Amino acid sequence: MDKQKGRGRFVFLCLAPAVILFTVFMVIPTINVFRMSLYKWGGYSANQEFVGLDNFKKLFADPKFCQSFQNTILLIVIVTIITFAFALVFAAILSREKIKGQNFFRVIFYIPNILSVVVISAIFSAIYDPNNGMLNSLIALFREPGEVPTLWLGNQQLVIYSIAIALVWQAIGYYMVMYMASMASIPESIYESVNLDGAGRVKTFFSITIPLVWTNIRTTLTFFIISTINLSFLFVKAMTSGGPDGASEVILSYMYKQAYTNSSYGYGMAIGAVVFIFSFALSAIVNKVTKREPLEF
Repeated sequence: MDKQKGRGRFVFLCLAPAVILFTVFMVIPTINVFRMSLYKWGGYSANQEFVGLDNFKKLFADPKFCQSFQNTILLIVIVTIITFAFALVFAAILSREKIKGQNFFRVIFYIPNILSVVVISAIFSAIYDPNNGMLNSLIALFREPGEVPTLWLGNQQLVIYSIAIALVWQAIGYYMVMYMASMASIPESIYESVNLDGAGRVKTFFSITIPLVWTNIRTTLTFFIISTINLSFLFVKAMTSGGPDGASEVILSYMYKQAYTNSSYGYGMAIGAVVFIFSFALSAIVNKVTKREPLEF
């Protein structure tokens, strides 16, 4: 009995710091977000007026919020599909094919992930520069002299896709390395059996590699969706600040502007509450849709 009590105390002491930190920095702030979303408050005064669900009613009638929400969903869809497609293909190539300098390519692909968002934003801002940027300089080779250069970050139709490219470039290497680790655990005998049956590289990739690393794909997919919501705010803040005319605004950048720039803290917290619910709902949907029986080898 004393031994069990001693073990229980030890487990409690080990878990207590993590539980306390999680409660102080996660649970309490989250509850406070929902609480403040019911108030009208500028963020700096002592006057807090309870308005109930008025902030949420205003929210869904706000065209700028709807635009930022659409941009967020667009980035999630585009960046997720492109990133995972390239990460899986590159991981399969570097894992299965005999290529000189494989370790060199692994390092090169992973470098963008260790760079800060500010550095990556500066790199792509320079690439997209309308006058001296590399992208317009390459396109100019195929244009007539005197044509107006493309404003990649100043065009309302192109700006969100320009940011999506930066997000993809930053994320591919990280997920490629994760998938390479999963693919390395697949026994070589399985691939040998498939080759004897006459399956080609493409069929082997879709019928063997993808199903055997599906658990890892499913886990990283949920994680990536949440991180895209967060990173999109950082890229927008560093590259465009939501411009031009709100065309690149995402849901978190709009929340930041409302809470800390426009002195509408309660309204900003209502947006934060929607982001919280949306993130968890989307994660639950993705987990449900991607659920399948795990394959063992």
